[in-house]
Amino acid sequence: MGKKDRSRKAIADPAPADRASRLDRKTYERELRRLQIELVKLQEWVKQEGLSVVVVFEGRDAAGKGGCIKRITEVLNPRVCRIVALPMPTEREETQWYFQRYIPNLPAAGEIVLFDRSWYNRAVVERVMGWCTEEQVEEFFRDCPEFERMLIRSGITLIKYWFSVSDEEQDRRFQERIDNPLKRWKFSPTDLEGRGRWEEFSRAKDEMFKFTDTKDSPWWVVEGDVKKRARLNCISHLLSSIPYEDVLPESFTLPPRTAPSTGYVRPPMYSQTHVPEIY
Repeated sequence: MGKKDRSRKAIADPAPADRASRLDRKTYERELRRLQIELVKLQEWVKQEGLSVVVVFEGRDAAGKGGCIKRITEVLNPRVCRIVALPMPTEREETQWYFQRYIPNLPAAGEIVLFDRSWYNRAVVERVMGWCTEEQVEEFFRDCPEFERMLIRSGITLIKYWFSVSDEEQDRRFQERIDNPLKRWKFSPTDLEGRGRWEEFSRAKDEMFKFTDTKDSPWWVVEGDVKKRARLNCISHLLSSIPYEDVLPESFTLPPRTAPSTGYVRPPMYSQTHVPEIY
């Protein structure tokens, strides 16, 4: 069975034939709200049923991973859904089994973990930037499929997304980050160096897919040149990948306060230190 047959019907409406076309804000916000409501339903189902979910987000720099993760988590309970974005390994962690530092971040029952980059750093970023040896990469390719099969056998639902972006669109987003003081922190010297190694990243990604795009744990590619479409498509697919039911509590009217007054008197305002009302 091909990848196109492996998921249920997407929740979002089909995208227009012209995938490069921009999505108007009204349509995007309407669809995003609809999908986010479904995400809340999924969250409650995961919590009720004690499911453990891992979602891996990988891809080139500025491909849109972070924006999609933000739209997923902004409506969810951080006690149920959390983001894992590990820093560079410490000197001690570099002596451990490669997957060891990721294991403590795996979900318990009733939790969703979103990896903003993951153990796949070894196969692409570290390899291309020369931060690991070819022997370590080969060992990763041997270990990774079995590691993921172990996760799945333990009951974890594992979903992997690769965000794809063209070199032209990546350059545009890099320049936008440089020009915008609110986004400039997102651009690093590593981004600049990686930009000059486009083909190396492409070859590394292709070889990674060859070893890790398995029947048990397939990669799902998200076309990321149009951010709004990429977010909606990814969230829609995520929802279609985990069967769930609507177990949200029913809406109700807030009842009146019935506790009798005990004569409490609020302290005067001047007795407390307040934040200055500048606005």
